[in-house]
Amino acid sequence: MSKLVAPHGGKGLVCCLLHGNERNAELDKAKGMKKIQISARAKGDCIMMGIGGFSPLSGFMTKADWKGVCEKFTMADGTFWPVPVTLDCSKADADAIKVGDEIALENEGVIYATMKVSEKYEMTEADKKWECEKVFKGEGEESADDKFWKIALEDHPGVKMVMAQKEFNLAGTVKVLSEGEYPEKYKGVYLTPAETRAMFEERGWKDVAALQLRNPMHRSHEFLAKIAIEVCDGVLIHSLIGNLKKGDIPAEVRVKAIDCLVEHYFVKDNVIQAGYPLDMRYAGPREALLHATFRQNYGVNKMIIGRDHAGVGDFYGLFEAQTIFDKIPQNMPEGKGLKCMPLKIDWTFYCHKCDGMASLRTCPHTKEDRVILSGTKLRKALSEGAEIVPHFGRDEVLVILKEYYQGLTEKVEVKMQGAASGAKM
Repeated sequence: MSKLVAPHGGKGLVCCLLHGNERNAELDKAKGMKKIQISARAKGDCIMMGIGGFSPLSGFMTKADWKGVCEKFTMADGTFWPVPVTLDCSKADADAIKVGDEIALENEGVIYATMKVSEKYEMTEADKKWECEKVFKGEGEESADDKFWKIALEDHPGVKMVMAQKEFNLAGTVKVLSEGEYPEKYKGVYLTPAETRAMFEERGWKDVAALQLRNPMHRSHEFLAKIAIEVCDGVLIHSLIGNLKKGDIPAEVRVKAIDCLVEHYFVKDNVIQAGYPLDMRYAGPREALLHATFRQNYGVNKMIIGRDHAGVGDFYGLFEAQTIFDKIPQNMPEGKGLKCMPLKIDWTFYCHKCDGMASLRTCPHTKEDRVILSGTKLRKALSEGAEIVPHFGRDEVLVILKEYYQGLTEKVEVKMQGAASGAKM
């Protein structure tokens, strides 16, 4: 009997990925189906449904699911879910598809899944705006009523993604046929929920924390992970290996940097590095909830949540991703509610007077004594060839990152928001 937290939804790991002869037969069948071109985001969602990462989801959401998730964090059957998982298509495609049809979902020439369409529903501009306001609008200054739509259409990648979606959504169960490039490109790092659970069991872990990463680990990330190691059996350093926004550091560079850090600064028996195949949605607090939800499927029962988790710009309050866990539905029926709880950690930094890493809860000194750490601040300095202040990152990691930036032929301007600069400390 496993001592790990049960997968979300009360149905065990729901894996839609086909194998062997069954997969080959479905691929042959897919050749005769109408093909829908899907986004990179939908590709990642398909793969997560394939490997059980999105349990209990077995397909793309209905309109009732979409509305319930946006409005009250629950799907139509009452299961907690924080962010819509929907599949858009053009009006022309929607007109050519009937409920009950089987279609093939294709991205860049690869058929990732087939889907039996159970519903198609229009997404008007007003619907998309409503979704954006529910999912992406936070408590930060750029989310104020008089600012949000003036800023978000230009500066919020999640909002831009939703507003660019096509006119209809399709709902239905999927049969997943491919995990894309991830098993080969990220061999040993790309792990399924079944694989991480087996690794935790082998190590005797029961109380497991996850550290979400979309940036290379700087000293603050390292400190967060080590705090969790002190109070849990082990930590899953879990990096996003899907698509990021322009200017973010590619997954292969981040993986190399994390490998280096684990090699030199961690007790290896207490950490596992892994990657998952999603694109960032940049939904801040809502995405923190999503991170906890699918980490539960990986066998994780604590989600490390620090400052501005999954944030972008100044759309979210610094610790809104922590407080949102107190606002979601509580005391839900067995299996329906979220069991992966937040490990809330205050703003962390290096303090010269403390002579080490500290947080606002432990350090009594002033901002002038502190090295403010953030992934955005690090990317900005590296992209501009600026000097990296001492204690920001480990020297071995900075060598890897500097080498990457020196090889770039096109520089991307990195916007420095208040949360990353330390102005709001």
